[in-house]
Amino acid sequence: MTRRRFSVKEYAKMGDAGIFAPGERVELLEGEIIAVSPQNPRHARRISRINTLLVGLFGKTHEIRVQLPLTLSKTSEPEPDFALVSFQESDAAKRHPACADWVMEISDTTLSLDRNKKARVYAQAGIRDYWILNMQKKRLEVRRQPTEEGYASLTLLSPDQSLGLLAFPEVELKVADLLGDD
Repeated sequence: MTRRRFSVKEYAKMGDAGIFAPGERVELLEGEIIAVSPQNPRHARRISRINTLLVGLFGKTHEIRVQLPLTLSKTSEPEPDFALVSFQESDAAKRHPACADWVMEISDTTLSLDRNKKARVYAQAGIRDYWILNMQKKRLEVRRQPTEEGYASLTLLSPDQSLGLLAFPEVELKVADLLGDD
């Protein structure tokens, strides 16, 4: 049996019509509505701490979008944990921004989704810098060089390493600071 695929327009109409319960967390990926599980305390702490760090580093030139939609295609509107969007792109968007300079997911229970479907969606949209903060293995997975199938480059970083974003190579982020003490 084939699952029904939805467009971003249909998904928005469903939200406007109240089909999703208040506070229900869902994302549209490749036409499929994906339920997002509630955040555990560790995930919520990482969101809060990393947001503070990112605003201090990039808040003068970029909007730090936290779990907010990016309209990346006609059938995908993910809500990444973090997206760095230039003010120019954000202000020009008629709906949600269609691109980001960097995207990161904090992954504890959603590792397979983040590595596969989300990676494919971000790569197909041309997101050049996609990071997964792997809370299970306590490492950072950096995906670059987007292709139609995913990313051609994967770099694994341990807590004692650091890395700059492609958009800001001069600003080094320490993996240990991203992971925290959890």
